[in-house]
Amino acid sequence: MDLKKYRKMAEELVAQMTVEEAASQLSFQAAPIERLGVPAFNWWNEALHGVARAGTATVFPQAIAFGATFDPDLVEKIGETVSTEGRAKYNQFAAEEDRTIYKGLTYWSPNVNIFRDPRWGRGQETYGEDPYLTGELGLAYMRGLQGDGEHYRSVACAKHFAVHSGPESLRHEFDAQASEKDMSETYLPAFEKLVKSGVGGVMGAYNRLNGEPCCAHTKLQEKLKEWGFEGYFTSDCWALADFHLHHKVTSTAPQSAALAIKNGCDLNCGSVYLQLLVALQEGLVSEEDIRRSCIRLMTIRYALGMGQKTEYDEIPYSEVESRKHLRLAKKTAEKSIVLLKNDGILPLRKKKYEKIAVIGPVAASESVLYGNYCGTGSECVTLLEGVRKAFPDARIYYAKGSHLYKDSDEDVAATDDKLSEAMIAAKQSDVVLLCVGLDATLEGEEGSVQNGAAGDKLSLTLPECQMRLIKAVLAVGKPTIVLQTSGSSIVTGAEESANAVLQVWYPGEKGGDAVAEILRGKVNPSGKLPVTFFKSLDGLPEFTDYSMQNRTYTNFAGEVLYPFGYGLSYTKFKILSAKRKKNKVVVTLKNEGERDGETVLQIYRKISHPLAERNKRLVGFRRVSIKAGKEKTFSVDLSDRTNLLFDDQGKSVLYDGEFRLLLSDGTPDCALEISY
Repeated sequence: MDLKKYRKMAEELVAQMTVEEAASQLSFQAAPIERLGVPAFNWWNEALHGVARAGTATVFPQAIAFGATFDPDLVEKIGETVSTEGRAKYNQFAAEEDRTIYKGLTYWSPNVNIFRDPRWGRGQETYGEDPYLTGELGLAYMRGLQGDGEHYRSVACAKHFAVHSGPESLRHEFDAQASEKDMSETYLPAFEKLVKSGVGGVMGAYNRLNGEPCCAHTKLQEKLKEWGFEGYFTSDCWALADFHLHHKVTSTAPQSAALAIKNGCDLNCGSVYLQLLVALQEGLVSEEDIRRSCIRLMTIRYALGMGQKTEYDEIPYSEVESRKHLRLAKKTAEKSIVLLKNDGILPLRKKKYEKIAVIGPVAASESVLYGNYCGTGSECVTLLEGVRKAFPDARIYYAKGSHLYKDSDEDVAATDDKLSEAMIAAKQSDVVLLCVGLDATLEGEEGSVQNGAAGDKLSLTLPECQMRLIKAVLAVGKPTIVLQTSGSSIVTGAEESANAVLQVWYPGEKGGDAVAEILRGKVNPSGKLPVTFFKSLDGLPEFTDYSMQNRTYTNFAGEVLYPFGYGLSYTKFKILSAKRKKNKVVVTLKNEGERDGETVLQIYRKISHPLAERNKRLVGFRRVSIKAGKEKTFSVDLSDRTNLLFDDQGKSVLYDGEFRLLLSDGTPDCALEISY
C-alpha cells in the first residue's frame, strides 16, 4: 500500500494537536480527541491463528501447523479470512461504542521468530525453524491480513524484532548474543521480507541484543530504514519498563520513554509513555520526537479508514465462524497433520476394526485444539468426537488413562488411578488410538503457563504419567496408533512400538474431524515437519546460546527422531526429472501409488564451503496435488539467497563454485540430486 496520501492526512491532523494530545496517542490505549474527531483506539489485538481474545471466531490450527502445510496460498487465504472476521467484529463493536482492548484492527501477528530450540514454549506461535519457510508463510499471512484494497482490511505486525526465542523466564533481562553472520543468515531474513513487502507494523522484542534493548536498538532501527519501513513500531507489552527495572540501561521511567522514542519506538504497549510529558519537561525528548511518532501512528489509522467510508464497512457479522470459514479451518488441519510412521495399518478399514479404543488425556480435551493466543470456537470437535462421527458403527471404548501431567487424575486418588481403565479399554478393542501430548498449559508464554519452566519445556519427553500410560497400553499388544498433540518436538517412547504415529499439533476447532478423515482414509496426509524432532536434548547447545552452530536441521550434527521436512503419505511419489533454469527448477513428479495425494516438493542447497551451513538449507518448495498413477511437471521458484553465503560480518558473498541441489518430498524413497 502507498501510504503517502495517508501520511499527508496524518501530518495535517497532528499539526492541529497540542503536544499533550499527540503524546496521548502513543500509548496502546489511545485516548479520544473529541475536538478533532479522533475516536479512542486500542492498538492491542491478536490474530495468530484466528481473531483472538475477542469472543467467538473461527479457531484455525496453531501457527506451527501453518508451517507444516508448506502452503503460502492457503496461509494467505487464512489471513484474508481472519481479517474478514476481524472487520465484521470491529464493525459491530464500533456500533456498540466498544473500542477497548482486543477490539481494534491492528493485529500483533505474525510471529516470524525462528524456532531455534525445541524447549521454547512460544515456538508453537512460529512457522518453524527455517528462515525461508518462515519468511514465505509470514509474507502470505501478512498479505491476507492487510489485503490489497484502498484501505488496510487489518494491519499485520511482524514480531518479535529481533533474535528472540527464549528462555521465557529470562526474557525481561536477557541479553541475546548473536553474530552478524547468524543475524543476516537466520534471524533477520523473514523480517526483511515482510518489511520490504509493506508490513504495517513491527514489534520489538523484550530482550537485549548484543547489549542494546530491542525496543530501542540503534542497529535494528537502521535495518528497518535500510529496508524502507514506513509503518509503525511498537514495544512488546511492558518491555519499556524492563529498561530501568531489569536491563538497567536507564534509571527512571522518563529516561526509558526518552530512550525508546528517540530510537524509533512509536507506540508503547504498557505505561511508560505516560511519562513522556515528564521526559519533555526534563529535556530528555523534544516535541518533534513526540509528533514524529504520532504522525506514523495516525498514518496507519487513516490507512485503516479512520473518519472515512471503507470498502469493508458492510462486512456482516454473519462472516464470523461461517460455514465457509469452518471448512477452511478443517482443510488447514488436514493439510498440516504429519504422518510420522505407518506400518500399513492406516488408513483404518471399518470392517476390520469394529471395536476402537480411544485412550489418553487429550482425547476428549477441547484445550488441545486451541494452542495459545486463540479465540473461542463454538463448534469444537475433539479427537474422540471426530472418531465417533467417522466410525458411527464401531463400538468406541473411551478411557482417559491419566491426567495431563499429574500422577493421579482425581483428587485424593491413587497414583495412576485411570491406568487400569485404559488397559481394560485396550483389551476390549481391535485397535487403539492413543491420544497423548501437551496443551497450552504445558508449553507457551511466560506468565500464562504454570509448568515449572515459565512456559518452556524442561524435557522433550511427555509428563511421567503419560509416559507410564503409553508403556502400559503398548504392552497390551493391540494394534496402536499414536495421535500426539504439541506445538513442538516431543518424544513419547512409542516411536518404535506403535504401528502408526500422527503429529496433530494444536489442530483448531475442527481438529477432531480432520484427524478422523485421515484415519479412515478419506484424506491422504500431506503435512511436513517445519521443525526437527530430536531424540533428546543431548547434543543441543545451552538454551541461552544463540549461536546457530549445531542448531536446527541446517547445522545439527547428531541423529534425529524425525528430520525437518519429513512427512509420509498413503501413496508414493517419485521424482522423474529435474532441471534448473536460472531462478527456478522444473520438476516432473509422479504419483506411483493407488491413491490421489498431495505432497511438498522441497529443494535444498548443499555447498562445501567454510561459510556454508554444515548440512543443507531450504531454498525452494511447492505443494502439489497429483492423481493416482499420474505425473505432473511444474516449476519451483528458488530463494534469491540460493547462491549467497554470509561472512562473519554478515555481508553477503555470491557463491559461484560447485553446487548441489537436493530434491525430496520428505519421504525416504523420494529424492534426487542435481549437481552443476
